[in-house]
Amino acid sequence: MAMGAPEHGEQDNFWIPTANLAQSPGHPFYQRLNEIFRERGFDRFAEGLCRGYYAERLGRPSIPPGVYFRMLLVGYFEGLDSERGIAWRCADSLALRRFLGYGLDRETPDHSTVSRTRRLFSLETHQEVFTWVVKVLAQEDLVWGTTIGIDATTLEANAALRSIVRRDTGESYREFLEALAQASGIETPSREDLARLDRQRPKKGSNDDWTHPHDSDARITKMKDGRTHLAHKAEQAVDLDTGAVLAVTVQRADAGDTTTMYETLARTTAVLEEVAEDPETADCVDERILAEVVADKGYHSNQTLVDCEDMEMRTYVSEPDRGRRQWPGKEQEQGAVYANRRRIRGERGKRLLRKRGELLERPFAHYLDGGGMRRVHLRGGRNILKRLLIQVCGFNLGLVMRKLVGRGTPRGLAELSAAALAACVSALRELLLALKTFVGCVRAIEPVSCLPGRHETSRAYVPIPARPSRKRAL
Repeated sequence: MAMGAPEHGEQDNFWIPTANLAQSPGHPFYQRLNEIFRERGFDRFAEGLCRGYYAERLGRPSIPPGVYFRMLLVGYFEGLDSERGIAWRCADSLALRRFLGYGLDRETPDHSTVSRTRRLFSLETHQEVFTWVVKVLAQEDLVWGTTIGIDATTLEANAALRSIVRRDTGESYREFLEALAQASGIETPSREDLARLDRQRPKKGSNDDWTHPHDSDARITKMKDGRTHLAHKAEQAVDLDTGAVLAVTVQRADAGDTTTMYETLARTTAVLEEVAEDPETADCVDERILAEVVADKGYHSNQTLVDCEDMEMRTYVSEPDRGRRQWPGKEQEQGAVYANRRRIRGERGKRLLRKRGELLERPFAHYLDGGGMRRVHLRGGRNILKRLLIQVCGFNLGLVMRKLVGRGTPRGLAELSAAALAACVSALRELLLALKTFVGCVRAIEPVSCLPGRHETSRAYVPIPARPSRKRAL
């Protein structure tokens, strides 16, 4: 047997026919998603929307708009947190190459081109794509727009606390502590002296005094797990009848819920009005948009309830325990608070609050924790919102895919296929076992003739007698 030529002695082929290149049948999830894009004309819509960003004459190789948005969707479906990871995954996977429309003879876009395209496309362009996806949801009867739930969470910023500087002087945190130590009589303070001096200072992390030099939108705040970080605040509006996310905003992390909810409600109203004005989706949305608003106790305040009442929206906002309250000269606030209290104590109010706990926390878990956006790798509220809008588009498209194929993510569809294959194998195993039992029963009987004769007219089947024991009798 010959050993063959060593690997280091082989020479690569200079020419490779295209027909001999490796091909992939594609992932069934991404194939079905591409069919939705093709049926709804997504690429034509994206090219018309982004035509003004491309030069008439040939310049730097660019990404088609449809490919750019598909790559960001891959980041959600594959749980990739960075654009560098998205570019590497798309270049490595044959199934994703097929989803993007790239063969092995073409290089997929690198992360710098994706980043450049994101900075080039405006925030309004990303919001138009988000609205297009909401219209797809409406055509699938997944947008009602009557009962809206609002909730917010924090996103850890791509900025470290040790890099903050003073807003007035621009000096770093360490330089500020050294100046304080020298003013207190310590000429050459050590790290321990600075740490001890820092512990003794009250309210040392005020956002009015400190900022980050590279991300001015980030704010010092306490995260959900109790840690203190620079962060951003993401707020969403969810249709409580279907679970679809109708709007998402990124705002200051130190702003209260009663302050940020107005921008989210305004954005939700704009999206629903645009869906209602489209002839293809006008009949898919309820005429009473934003008739009810459901939120947790962080959104409860007198002014918030009065404003919602003026906008003809019924509120179902959990009320914190404030003890016995006095209402001198606040008849309008008292009426709004008591009406909200009466509604949340009713059966419908309790049902909506239970649904809020289910349908408002689930999107955060999907597109932040599972989608890799809990800690952002971008800086600036507008940049983060661009990526977050397409991230939420992936979640909404997952609702459409769940309705059509039963699962909303590629991994979920793979698990469904594995479960179906396991069920088929189990059914086949039971069938073989039943067949084996039947064959055993047939072999246990022997056909014999009932009467000897020339012409045998009938047969009787008698069981085979038991085999005598071979043991010798004593």
